[in-house]
Amino acid sequence: MEKTSRIYIAGHKGLAGSAILRKLQAEGYTNLITRTHEALNLENQGDVEAFFKAEIPEYVFLAAAKVGGVLANSTFPAEFIHKNLAIQSHVIHSSYLYGVKKLLFLGSSCIYPKHCPQPMKEEYLLSGFLEPTNEPYAIAKIAGIKMCQSYNRQYGTNFISVMPTNLYGPQDNFDLETSHVLPALIRKFHLAKLAATNCFEALQQDESFFGPIPLDIKTSLGLTGKTFMKGTKAKPTVVLWGSGTPRREFLHVDDLADAGLYLMNNYDESEIINIGVGKDFTIRELAETTAKIVGFQEEVVWDTSKPDGTPQKLLDVSRLNQLGWKAKISLEQGIATTYRWYVNPI
Repeated sequence: MEKTSRIYIAGHKGLAGSAILRKLQAEGYTNLITRTHEALNLENQGDVEAFFKAEIPEYVFLAAAKVGGVLANSTFPAEFIHKNLAIQSHVIHSSYLYGVKKLLFLGSSCIYPKHCPQPMKEEYLLSGFLEPTNEPYAIAKIAGIKMCQSYNRQYGTNFISVMPTNLYGPQDNFDLETSHVLPALIRKFHLAKLAATNCFEALQQDESFFGPIPLDIKTSLGLTGKTFMKGTKAKPTVVLWGSGTPRREFLHVDDLADAGLYLMNNYDESEIINIGVGKDFTIRELAETTAKIVGFQEEVVWDTSKPDGTPQKLLDVSRLNQLGWKAKISLEQGIATTYRWYVNPI
C-alpha cells in the first residue's frame, strides 16, 4: 500500500478497527476512509454498494462485526449469525464489484473445533465440532473465510483472512454482562479497589460510563441498595468463575494492528493466518497479574461451581513467525496500558 492509497477501515470504532486506524495514522497513511454505523449501515447491501461506488477504496480492512462473550452469544445467537453474515457478505462482494486491490478479513480463533489439538494450526479448520456456545458467530466467520477464498479462486481477487487470538486493549468492552475475561478482570479489580477506599463518587462515575454493575458484584464489594452507599464489609471480595486452571492466550490489539498492516504489505495467499503471541497463561495467573497492576490487594474467591470452559486455547503462530512477524507487547505491558486507558478513557 502507498501512503496515499485510499484505505477503508470497516468498524473503526471497535476494539480492532480503532487500533488499525491508529496504526495507519501513526505510519503516515493519509487517505483513510471511515464511516460510523449511523452514517453507513453495513447490514444494508444497497447502502454498502452505494458507499463503495462513491468512495472507490483501494484497500479494505474488514474489522466490523457483532462480538460478545459467552452470555451474549448464548442470548442472541440469531443476531450473531445474521448480522455478521450480512456485514461481511456486503463488504466482500462490494470490494469485488468495485475493484478493491486487497482486502483483509478479520476472523476469530473460535473458528477452530472445540476439542482442537493444541496449539491450533491453520489446517485444523473444519476438522471437528465447534464450541456450542459461540457456534453461530464461528460459522459466520468461517463463511467469511470461505467467501474470501472463493472470490480469489473465481474472480482473481486478493482477499486475505487472519485469525487473531483473544484480543484486549483500549476501546475494549468493559460491560460486565457482555465483556470478555480480561476487561472483566480489570473492571472487577478496579471497582473493588474503589470500594475498599470508599471512593463512592468514582464508583458512580464508572457505572455511568462503562455500564451497570450487576447486583451480585455490588454485593460482593459490600455495596447495597439502588445507589452506592457504604457497605457493611470491611474488605470487598472479588469473585471469579471456575478454578482458574484453564489456559488462554491474549494479544494486545496494537500488536494485531501491526500484524494486519504487515500482512497487507507482505502476504498474498488465500490460506488463513493465525495472529497471536504463541504463549498462554492460566486464568489464575491472568487474575494475579491484573490485580497487581490495578493495585487490588484484598480477597479473591474462585467459585468452582461455575464452569471452566475449554481447558486450553493456544494458536500455532509458526506460519506468521516464518513470514517475519512476532508479537512485541508483553502481557504485563499490555494490561498496564489498557488499565491506564480504562481509568482515563479518551
